[in-house]
Amino acid sequence: MKFMEDKTIVIFRDAPVPKAVFSNIIPSIVSMIMVLLYNLADTFFIGQTKNALMVAAVSIATPAFLFFMAVGMLFGIGGTSLISRLLGQGNEKKALHTSSFCFWTGLVIGFVSMILIWIFVRPVCVTIGASDDTLGYTVEYLNIVAVGIPFLIVSNTFSNIIRAEGQAKIAMTGMILGNLLNMVLDPIMILGLHMNVAGAAVATVIGNVSSAIFYIIHLLSKKSMLSIRPRDYRLRNGIATGVMAIGIPASLNSLLMSVSNIVINKVMTQYGDMAVAGLGVAMKVNMIVVMLLIGVGTGIQPLLGYCYGARNKKRYLAVLKFSLGLAFCMSAVMTVICYAGAGPLVTAFLDNKDAFGYGMSFARIYILSGPIMGILFVLINAIQSTGAAIPSLILSVSRQGLLFLPILTLFNRLFDTARLIALAQPVTDYLSTFLAFILFFVTYRNSIKNFPE
Repeated sequence: MKFMEDKTIVIFRDAPVPKAVFSNIIPSIVSMIMVLLYNLADTFFIGQTKNALMVAAVSIATPAFLFFMAVGMLFGIGGTSLISRLLGQGNEKKALHTSSFCFWTGLVIGFVSMILIWIFVRPVCVTIGASDDTLGYTVEYLNIVAVGIPFLIVSNTFSNIIRAEGQAKIAMTGMILGNLLNMVLDPIMILGLHMNVAGAAVATVIGNVSSAIFYIIHLLSKKSMLSIRPRDYRLRNGIATGVMAIGIPASLNSLLMSVSNIVINKVMTQYGDMAVAGLGVAMKVNMIVVMLLIGVGTGIQPLLGYCYGARNKKRYLAVLKFSLGLAFCMSAVMTVICYAGAGPLVTAFLDNKDAFGYGMSFARIYILSGPIMGILFVLINAIQSTGAAIPSLILSVSRQGLLFLPILTLFNRLFDTARLIALAQPVTDYLSTFLAFILFFVTYRNSIKNFPE
């Protein structure tokens, strides 16, 4: 316990700012790269079946998958924010109770969700945009993926929370293990065993189970200062409300992203299944930029949370400024790479001429958000690190809800081409970044500004 405490203090409080930032964001970025590769692998190997309807089905099922990832984010981001602040305050006991609360509450929700998906799988698939041609594939995929929902929630929760105790490498290893196993199994099950979408689903479940087991073993070991023991479970003393205050806004963002994906899939169905397949691949290409920059944002959140809990304004601002500069540089470089390489990237997933045309156009439209995405994710996590529930909530419901959905609806009315409608996403991202600046300055003025120098 003492070793863990000392390690956390050295990294979060005493290490030079660049070293502290890189020691946290590098494992986080590597984790995001693995998530990205896993997402790309699913689509790539399904694409090798030369069946664009299967590609569309996996894309359609993605919002449902994101919904359950959002539950993991609720406890993961909410728990990380609270635990890092508690460690900054020196309250290790309450941090231990918080981690147990996140584990057991998330696990129960996972098993309930698994059962509900099995009962209502067909209406769920229709709701999220499956057509008559893609319904069978989507139902097959989602039925199997449902088995892994409890493990998906646990792995997503603790891939975040473990970073709050200064164990970024352990968090990274768990993500790599699950995603690497998924990628190895994908070609075997999809192509080798000819299981198609069912193979992709089985590989996903095995990956999630593996990650969850890895984290559970770590949390039960003496290397962790956190707990998942039932006797440490607590709801009161500000634990549940502290987790929910930041976790709900964070998960709302993911939930609304799921809803927005469902809505835009519905909109794109008027242009045919090939437009839906092209959009799904374009989103995968855009994820190359997004995942790397999410890694920067989530990587610095425990560090910022610790500084906030310790009321160290000077270090908090130094970390934030360095991270913003780094994120902007990464954004610019990745935008150029993905814009220039859109053709080969889309070709890797689609060989249907119509689907490729849509995918290429959509990919270059979505990447227009690239230059500011890093700044947006850093600001989102900076706000979350302070426990500022209202600004976090406003930003979460605005980006993929109050901003995106009205803009998408407006563009759908104004324009009669799928490509112009797709511009709704980059327009929303720029407006969201502007809003994030405003909300951060409000948060800074209300809390951080009053910290002692």
